[in-house]
Amino acid sequence: MIQVKPGIGDVIWHLPFIRAIAAAAPGGRVTFLAPPSSHAKELLAAEPAVAETVYFEHAGSELQRGINLLRLVALMRRGRFRTIWILDRTIRPALAASLAGIPARIGLGLGAQRVFITNPGIDRSHFHDQPIDWLSALMAAMKVPLAATEPELRLPEAALAAIDERFKSCARPWIALGIGASHPDKDWPDGHWAEFIALLRRRAGGTVFATGGPANFARARTFIAGGPGIPAVNACDLGLVEAAALLRRADLFIGPSSGPLNLAAAGGTAAFGLFGSTPVLTYSKFIHAIEPAGGQSPDGMRRISPAQVIERVTPHLSRQKAQS
Repeated sequence: MIQVKPGIGDVIWHLPFIRAIAAAAPGGRVTFLAPPSSHAKELLAAEPAVAETVYFEHAGSELQRGINLLRLVALMRRGRFRTIWILDRTIRPALAASLAGIPARIGLGLGAQRVFITNPGIDRSHFHDQPIDWLSALMAAMKVPLAATEPELRLPEAALAAIDERFKSCARPWIALGIGASHPDKDWPDGHWAEFIALLRRRAGGTVFATGGPANFARARTFIAGGPGIPAVNACDLGLVEAAALLRRADLFIGPSSGPLNLAAAGGTAAFGLFGSTPVLTYSKFIHAIEPAGGQSPDGMRRISPAQVIERVTPHLSRQKAQS
Protein backbone atom coordinates (compact mmCIF):
# COMPACT_ATOMS: atom_id res chain seq x y z
CA MET A 1 0.00 0.00 0.00
CA ILE A 2 1.28 3.47 -0.82
CA GLN A 3 0.03 6.85 0.37
CA VAL A 4 1.66 10.11 -0.70
CA LYS A 5 0.16 12.57 1.78
CA PRO A 6 2.89 13.95 4.06
CA GLY A 7 1.23 14.50 7.43
CA ILE A 8 0.84 12.65 10.72
CA GLY A 9 -2.92 13.09 10.50
CA ASP A 10 -2.91 11.51 7.05
CA VAL A 11 -1.51 8.28 8.48
CA ILE A 12 -4.15 8.32 11.20
CA TRP A 13 -7.21 8.60 8.98
CA HIS A 14 -5.80 6.01 6.56
CA LEU A 15 -5.60 3.39 9.33
CA PRO A 16 -9.08 1.82 8.87
CA PHE A 17 -8.34 1.36 5.15
CA ILE A 18 -4.94 -0.16 5.90
CA ARG A 19 -6.58 -2.68 8.21
CA ALA A 20 -9.37 -3.47 5.76
CA ILE A 21 -6.95 -4.14 2.90
CA ALA A 22 -4.64 -6.15 5.16
CA ALA A 23 -7.55 -8.31 6.32
CA ALA A 24 -8.29 -9.17 2.68
CA ALA A 25 -4.63 -9.83 1.81
CA PRO A 26 -2.74 -13.14 2.04
CA GLY A 27 -1.27 -13.37 5.53
CA GLY A 28 -3.38 -10.49 6.83
CA ARG A 29 -0.54 -7.93 6.74
CA VAL A 30 0.75 -5.30 4.32
CA THR A 31 3.86 -3.26 3.57
CA PHE A 32 3.05 0.43 3.91
CA LEU A 33 4.91 3.03 1.83
CA ALA A 34 4.74 6.68 2.90
CA PRO A 35 6.83 9.89 2.92
CA PRO A 36 9.17 10.25 5.93
CA SER A 37 7.39 13.44 7.03
CA SER A 38 4.39 11.26 7.92
CA HIS A 39 6.33 9.58 10.79
CA ALA A 40 4.50 6.40 9.79
CA LYS A 41 7.24 4.11 11.15
CA GLU A 42 6.74 5.47 14.67
CA LEU A 43 2.97 5.67 14.45
CA LEU A 44 2.49 2.14 13.07
CA ALA A 45 5.14 0.36 15.16
CA ALA A 46 2.44 -1.37 17.24
CA GLU A 47 0.00 -1.91 14.36
CA PRO A 48 -0.46 -5.66 13.71
CA ALA A 49 -1.81 -5.11 10.18
CA VAL A 50 1.49 -3.54 9.02
CA ALA A 51 4.41 -5.90 8.51
CA GLU A 52 6.80 -3.12 7.50
CA THR A 53 6.78 0.61 6.85
CA VAL A 54 9.03 1.88 4.06
CA TYR A 55 9.76 5.54 3.40
CA PHE A 56 10.00 7.14 -0.04
CA GLU A 57 10.39 10.75 -1.14
CA HIS A 58 7.58 12.22 -3.23
CA ALA A 59 7.88 16.04 -3.26
CA GLY A 60 10.46 18.47 -4.66
CA SER A 61 11.26 20.24 -7.91
CA GLU A 62 10.35 18.67 -11.24
CA LEU A 63 13.89 17.27 -11.52
CA GLN A 64 13.76 15.91 -7.97
CA ARG A 65 10.35 14.39 -8.59
CA GLY A 66 11.75 12.57 -11.63
CA ILE A 67 14.65 11.21 -9.58
CA ASN A 68 12.24 10.21 -6.81
CA LEU A 69 10.11 8.36 -9.37
CA LEU A 70 13.09 6.28 -10.50
CA ARG A 71 14.00 5.53 -6.89
CA LEU A 72 10.42 4.46 -6.19
CA VAL A 73 10.50 2.10 -9.18
CA ALA A 74 13.71 0.54 -7.83
CA LEU A 75 12.20 0.24 -4.33
CA MET A 76 9.13 -1.52 -5.70
CA ARG A 77 11.24 -3.93 -7.72
CA ARG A 78 13.30 -4.83 -4.66
CA GLY A 79 10.10 -5.50 -2.75
CA ARG A 80 8.90 -7.97 -5.41
CA PHE A 81 5.33 -6.90 -4.74
CA ARG A 82 2.53 -8.69 -6.59
CA THR A 83 -0.23 -6.23 -5.66
CA ILE A 84 -0.17 -2.55 -4.79
CA TRP A 85 -2.96 -0.30 -3.55
CA ILE A 86 -2.52 3.39 -4.38
CA LEU A 87 -4.41 5.41 -1.79
CA ASP A 88 -4.59 8.67 -3.72
CA ARG A 89 -5.48 9.88 -7.21
CA THR A 90 -1.90 10.98 -7.99
CA ILE A 91 -0.26 9.54 -11.10
CA ARG A 92 3.40 8.91 -10.21
CA PRO A 93 2.99 5.98 -7.78
CA ALA A 94 0.77 4.23 -10.34
CA LEU A 95 3.32 4.90 -13.08
CA ALA A 96 6.13 3.64 -10.84
CA ALA A 97 4.20 0.46 -10.07
CA SER A 98 3.63 -0.11 -13.79
CA LEU A 99 7.33 0.42 -14.60
CA ALA A 100 8.27 -1.90 -11.73
CA GLY A 101 6.16 -4.66 -13.28
CA ILE A 102 3.71 -5.07 -10.39
CA PRO A 103 0.90 -7.19 -11.91
CA ALA A 104 -2.04 -5.91 -9.81
CA ARG A 105 -2.20 -2.12 -9.45
CA ILE A 106 -5.32 -1.02 -7.61
CA GLY A 107 -6.16 2.68 -7.51
CA LEU A 108 -8.88 5.28 -7.63
CA GLY A 109 -8.54 5.86 -11.36
CA LEU A 110 -9.61 9.50 -11.16
CA GLY A 111 -7.95 11.33 -14.01
CA ALA A 112 -4.85 10.08 -15.83
CA GLN A 113 -4.07 7.53 -13.12
CA ARG A 114 -6.63 5.26 -14.77
CA VAL A 115 -4.14 4.50 -17.57
CA PHE A 116 -1.73 2.80 -15.15
CA ILE A 117 -4.02 0.78 -12.87
CA THR A 118 -5.49 -2.65 -13.49
CA ASN A 119 -8.86 -2.21 -11.76
CA PRO A 120 -11.70 -0.11 -13.22
CA GLY A 121 -11.31 2.58 -10.54
CA ILE A 122 -14.20 4.50 -8.99
CA ASP A 123 -16.84 6.55 -10.77
CA ARG A 124 -15.85 10.06 -11.87
CA SER A 125 -18.79 11.46 -9.90
CA HIS A 126 -16.49 11.12 -6.85
CA PHE A 127 -13.82 13.43 -8.34
CA HIS A 128 -14.62 16.38 -6.05
CA ASP A 129 -15.30 14.29 -2.94
CA GLN A 130 -13.06 14.27 0.12
CA PRO A 131 -10.18 11.72 0.04
CA ILE A 132 -11.78 9.58 2.73
CA ASP A 133 -14.87 9.28 0.51
CA TRP A 134 -12.68 8.24 -2.43
CA LEU A 135 -11.24 5.37 -0.43
CA SER A 136 -14.62 4.33 0.94
CA ALA A 137 -15.86 4.14 -2.65
CA LEU A 138 -12.77 2.12 -3.65
CA MET A 139 -13.34 -0.39 -0.84
CA ALA A 140 -16.93 -0.83 -2.00
CA ALA A 141 -15.89 -1.23 -5.65
CA MET A 142 -13.26 -3.84 -4.71
CA LYS A 143 -15.66 -5.59 -2.32
CA VAL A 144 -13.32 -5.09 0.64
CA PRO A 145 -15.33 -4.85 3.89
CA LEU A 146 -14.80 -1.58 5.78
CA ALA A 147 -16.30 -1.82 9.25
CA ALA A 148 -15.78 1.80 10.33
CA THR A 149 -13.55 4.81 9.82
CA GLU A 150 -12.49 5.24 13.47
CA PRO A 151 -8.68 4.87 13.48
CA GLU A 152 -8.19 3.53 17.06
CA LEU A 153 -4.41 3.92 16.92
CA ARG A 154 -2.50 1.13 18.69
CA LEU A 155 0.26 2.32 21.00
CA PRO A 156 2.97 0.40 22.85
CA GLU A 157 1.92 -0.36 26.43
CA ALA A 158 5.34 0.85 27.59
CA ALA A 159 4.64 4.32 26.15
CA LEU A 160 1.31 4.55 27.97
CA ALA A 161 2.86 3.34 31.22
CA ALA A 162 5.65 5.91 30.92
CA ILE A 163 3.13 8.76 30.55
CA ASP A 164 1.13 7.47 33.51
CA GLU A 165 4.26 7.43 35.64
CA ARG A 166 5.65 10.78 34.49
CA PHE A 167 2.45 12.72 35.11
CA LYS A 168 0.91 10.71 37.96
CA SER A 169 0.98 13.72 40.29
CA CYS A 170 -0.98 15.92 37.85
CA ALA A 171 -4.58 16.52 38.87
CA ARG A 172 -7.38 15.48 36.57
CA PRO A 173 -9.07 16.23 34.28
CA TRP A 174 -6.17 16.49 31.83
CA ILE A 175 -6.85 19.10 29.15
CA ALA A 176 -4.47 18.87 26.18
CA LEU A 177 -3.87 21.71 23.75
CA GLY A 178 -2.40 21.29 20.28
CA ILE A 179 -0.10 24.24 19.61
CA GLY A 180 0.94 24.77 15.98
CA ALA A 181 -0.10 23.42 12.60
CA SER A 182 1.42 22.35 9.29
CA HIS A 183 0.67 25.76 7.73
CA PRO A 184 0.33 29.22 9.32
CA ASP A 185 -3.22 29.60 7.94
CA LYS A 186 -4.25 26.52 9.96
CA ASP A 187 -2.76 27.74 13.26
CA TRP A 188 -4.29 30.06 15.82
CA PRO A 189 -2.56 33.46 16.19
CA ASP A 190 -0.28 33.80 19.23
CA GLY A 191 -2.50 36.45 20.79
CA HIS A 192 -5.52 34.15 20.58
CA TRP A 193 -3.57 31.30 22.16
CA ALA A 194 -2.32 33.42 25.05
CA GLU A 195 -5.79 34.82 25.76
CA PHE A 196 -7.46 31.41 25.51
CA ILE A 197 -4.98 29.66 27.81
CA ALA A 198 -5.40 32.40 30.41
CA LEU A 199 -9.18 31.99 30.24
CA LEU A 200 -8.93 28.21 30.38
CA ARG A 201 -6.65 28.14 33.41
CA ARG A 202 -9.05 30.36 35.36
CA ARG A 203 -12.16 28.48 34.27
CA ALA A 204 -11.12 24.79 34.42
CA GLY A 205 -9.91 22.35 37.07
CA GLY A 206 -7.20 19.74 36.72
CA THR A 207 -4.10 20.26 34.54
CA VAL A 208 -3.46 21.83 31.14
CA PHE A 209 -0.90 20.22 28.84
CA ALA A 210 0.57 22.01 25.82
CA THR A 211 1.55 19.64 22.98
CA GLY A 212 2.81 20.32 19.49
CA GLY A 213 6.39 19.09 19.19
CA PRO A 214 9.77 20.72 19.84
CA ALA A 215 9.19 23.42 17.21
CA ASN A 216 6.45 24.86 19.44
CA PHE A 217 8.18 24.48 22.80
CA ALA A 218 9.22 28.14 23.08
CA ARG A 219 5.76 29.36 21.99
CA ALA A 220 4.04 27.18 24.57
CA ARG A 221 6.42 28.37 27.29
CA THR A 222 5.49 31.97 26.52
CA PHE A 223 1.77 31.22 26.56
CA ILE A 224 1.79 29.53 29.99
CA ALA A 225 4.53 31.51 31.77
CA GLY A 226 3.50 33.19 34.98
CA GLY A 227 -0.23 32.96 34.45
CA PRO A 228 -2.69 32.39 37.31
CA GLY A 229 -4.99 29.41 37.58
CA ILE A 230 -4.56 25.66 37.33
CA PRO A 231 -1.14 24.12 36.58
CA ALA A 232 0.05 24.09 32.97
CA VAL A 233 2.68 21.67 31.67
CA ASN A 234 4.74 22.34 28.57
CA ALA A 235 4.76 18.87 27.00
CA CYS A 236 6.02 19.97 23.58
CA ASP A 237 9.31 18.22 24.33
CA LEU A 238 7.68 14.78 24.16
CA GLY A 239 8.52 12.45 21.29
CA LEU A 240 5.77 11.56 18.86
CA VAL A 241 4.71 8.27 20.44
CA GLU A 242 4.92 9.78 23.93
CA ALA A 243 2.75 12.68 22.79
CA ALA A 244 0.24 10.24 21.27
CA ALA A 245 0.15 8.39 24.62
CA LEU A 246 -0.48 11.65 26.51
CA LEU A 247 -3.28 12.58 24.10
CA ARG A 248 -4.87 9.17 24.65
CA ARG A 249 -4.69 9.61 28.41
CA ALA A 250 -6.12 13.16 28.16
CA ASP A 251 -9.74 13.82 29.01
CA LEU A 252 -10.18 16.65 26.49
CA PHE A 253 -8.30 18.10 23.53
CA ILE A 254 -8.51 21.57 21.98
CA GLY A 255 -6.51 22.72 18.97
CA PRO A 256 -6.41 23.39 15.23
CA SER A 257 -6.74 20.79 12.51
CA SER A 258 -3.30 19.21 12.81
CA GLY A 259 -1.45 16.07 13.86
CA PRO A 260 -2.30 16.37 17.59
CA LEU A 261 -6.02 16.69 16.81
CA ASN A 262 -5.94 13.47 14.81
CA LEU A 263 -3.86 11.68 17.45
CA ALA A 264 -6.31 12.70 20.17
CA ALA A 265 -9.29 11.44 18.18
CA ALA A 266 -7.41 8.22 17.41
CA GLY A 267 -7.03 7.72 21.16
CA GLY A 268 -10.74 8.12 21.84
CA THR A 269 -10.35 11.59 23.40
CA ALA A 270 -13.01 14.23 22.80
CA ALA A 271 -11.20 16.55 20.38
CA PHE A 272 -12.48 20.07 19.71
CA GLY A 273 -10.89 21.14 16.45
CA LEU A 274 -10.58 24.70 15.18
CA PHE A 275 -11.45 24.59 11.48
CA GLY A 276 -10.97 28.14 10.27
CA SER A 277 -9.39 27.64 6.86
CA THR A 278 -9.82 23.94 6.06
CA PRO A 279 -12.79 21.57 5.65
CA VAL A 280 -14.09 19.87 8.78
CA LEU A 281 -12.79 16.34 9.37
CA THR A 282 -15.72 13.96 9.71
CA TYR A 283 -14.10 10.51 9.92
CA SER A 284 -14.30 10.25 13.73
CA LYS A 285 -17.11 10.72 16.22
CA PHE A 286 -14.52 12.15 18.63
CA ILE A 287 -13.84 15.22 16.45
CA HIS A 288 -16.06 18.21 17.27
CA ALA A 289 -15.71 21.17 14.93
CA ILE A 290 -15.48 24.82 15.95
CA GLU A 291 -15.85 27.04 12.89
CA PRO A 292 -15.80 30.80 12.28
CA ALA A 293 -19.02 32.65 11.59
CA GLY A 294 -19.45 32.79 7.83
CA GLY A 295 -17.42 29.64 7.19
CA GLN A 296 -13.82 28.79 6.32
CA SER A 297 -11.53 31.32 4.64
CA PRO A 298 -7.78 32.12 4.54
CA ASP A 299 -8.24 34.34 7.64
CA GLY A 300 -10.73 31.99 9.25
CA MET A 301 -8.54 31.01 12.21
CA ARG A 302 -8.24 34.65 13.24
CA ARG A 303 -12.03 34.90 13.18
CA ILE A 304 -12.40 32.11 15.75
CA SER A 305 -12.19 34.03 19.02
CA PRO A 306 -10.92 32.68 22.36
CA ALA A 307 -14.28 33.56 23.88
CA GLN A 308 -16.08 31.45 21.26
CA VAL A 309 -13.89 28.44 22.01
CA ILE A 310 -14.09 28.74 25.80
CA GLU A 311 -17.87 28.97 25.58
CA ARG A 312 -18.01 25.82 23.44
CA VAL A 313 -15.73 23.68 25.62
CA THR A 314 -16.87 24.86 29.08
CA PRO A 315 -19.51 22.09 29.46
CA HIS A 316 -16.74 19.52 28.94
CA LEU A 317 -14.04 20.94 31.21
CA SER A 318 -14.88 18.84 34.27
CA ARG A 319 -15.47 15.53 32.47
CA GLN A 320 -13.09 12.62 32.83
CA LYS A 321 -13.10 9.75 30.37
CA ALA A 322 -12.72 6.13 31.34
CA GLN A 323 -9.09 5.03 31.00
CA SER A 324 -8.56 1.56 29.52
